[in-house]
Amino acid sequence: MEKEKMSATHGPHSLAFRVMRLCKPSFHVDPPLRIDPFDLLAGEDFSDDPSSASLFRRHVSSADAVDSDLSYRNRFLLNHPTDPIGLSGLLLLPQSFGAIYLGETFCSYISVNNSSTSEVRDVTIKAEIQTERQRILLLDTSKSPVESIRTGGRYDFIVEHDVKELGAHTLVCSALYNDADGERKYLPQFFKFVVANPLSVRTKVRVVKETTFLEACIENHTKANLFMDQVDFEPAKQWSAVRLQNEDSTEDPPTSGLSGLIPKPPVIIRSGGGIHNYLYKLNPSADVSGQTKFQGSNILGKFQITWRTNLGEPGRLQTQQILGAPVSRKEINMRVAEVPAVIHLNRPFPAYLNLTNQTDRQLGPFEVSLSQDESQMEKPVGINGLQTLMLPRIEAFGSNDFQLNLIASKLGVQKISGITALDTREKKTYELVPEMEIFVESG
Repeated sequence: MEKEKMSATHGPHSLAFRVMRLCKPSFHVDPPLRIDPFDLLAGEDFSDDPSSASLFRRHVSSADAVDSDLSYRNRFLLNHPTDPIGLSGLLLLPQSFGAIYLGETFCSYISVNNSSTSEVRDVTIKAEIQTERQRILLLDTSKSPVESIRTGGRYDFIVEHDVKELGAHTLVCSALYNDADGERKYLPQFFKFVVANPLSVRTKVRVVKETTFLEACIENHTKANLFMDQVDFEPAKQWSAVRLQNEDSTEDPPTSGLSGLIPKPPVIIRSGGGIHNYLYKLNPSADVSGQTKFQGSNILGKFQITWRTNLGEPGRLQTQQILGAPVSRKEINMRVAEVPAVIHLNRPFPAYLNLTNQTDRQLGPFEVSLSQDESQMEKPVGINGLQTLMLPRIEAFGSNDFQLNLIASKLGVQKISGITALDTREKKTYELVPEMEIFVESG
């Protein structure tokens, strides 16, 4: 601990750190500036004088040179397909940290060089990443110091760090060593870089009846194309999710005998603001307990996103929890579970309903009847027979299935509505939700 508290030793140091980021090389691009070799021998206005141009043609022996057009109009002709892109076929090693994005793995090659004329001994080396919130140790040789680094020698190592925070980062490299005079010296060096966000995820939530639709728009903020390996939505335990895709999508490769061996091409999100949309259908999960299902949470889930860049470098992000519209917690839910496929005019038919207690206490008994805001004759679908059905008490988070005999008095598409359940003990009335449509045929 005493070594960590030491301040930097002033004066010349025998050691120095050299840091290079380890990442894929980049393409070396030559500016597509085209010149004529003759411009190196004569002035730029040589060919503007007709007499000089004709004199030049008489004194050169090369056929190509004689036929050369000296009026500059052939300078923009492309003689080879690679001319317009400026790629030389060479690759460049990284000259600086460059752009570092959230979700990537920062990998750095660090070399400790002895540039003095004497050997240094008992070298303790540390490498750390310092952010605004924490300090992460990447390398520490305190328990096994480097015995010595000779004159002109070096000690090399590689560190890696999964980038999980945005903003300013500092790679702190420090060395504690004995110089030729036996003096204990402390050398810290700092290498700063900024972590940016590679992409943004914008979401929209739409609720249609009991179905929730989640749209995610992913935008690329980098200067390279992103090849999306995975964009998976992990729903909360009270939801199940299915991704909706266009049936006419041309992303899949053509069907062949090798279709099972050839992977599907990844979705490409273009550099500098390219976007791609994903749509998911969410339904309440059927395999959760009643208490979890009805607790009213508006958490939908989160996205797991992985991608690769042009040269295959991976990246991975996990979004925060996506929130939907607050779920209103109803004490009682009454719904139509099943009706006959064919319903005839003025003929009784059975309707199977479900009454569910969504509270943590016992409710009921209940009286199920038709609401009295209108007369039964004015409703297109009414109760046939006894107008009131008695149901027993329902335990906490329990349910009760029951049957009503209904009759339709109008043809066409009609709605089953106005059926209510009265809690006779608490004197509360609950209405059937949502309304259900049926088709009534002539008898």
